[in-house]
Amino acid sequence: MTTFRVWIRSLSGACRLRVEGNENAHWLLSRLSQSFVFKSSEPIREVGDSVSCTFDLPYSSQSSGPGFVRLLSSIPEVKLLTEPV
Repeated sequence: MTTFRVWIRSLSGACRLRVEGNENAHWLLSRLSQSFVFKSSEPIREVGDSVSCTFDLPYSSQSSGPGFVRLLSSIPEVKLLTEPV
């Protein structure tokens, strides 16, 4: 798989991910469910530009903001960027 961009934004008790490409978003969500314990995610939504998709992942007792960023950074296919405020 080729490298794709993922933008992350911290929310209260969760994070919002914007992923480049619908297929990449589904792949990443599947990958995270294998290596990371999370209860659920919000449905994947296409962004207006239809080139990217977003979904929210709530933090759990096994994950925190910094830990989740480290996990995303460790996935070779992900180029992690911070979403501007």
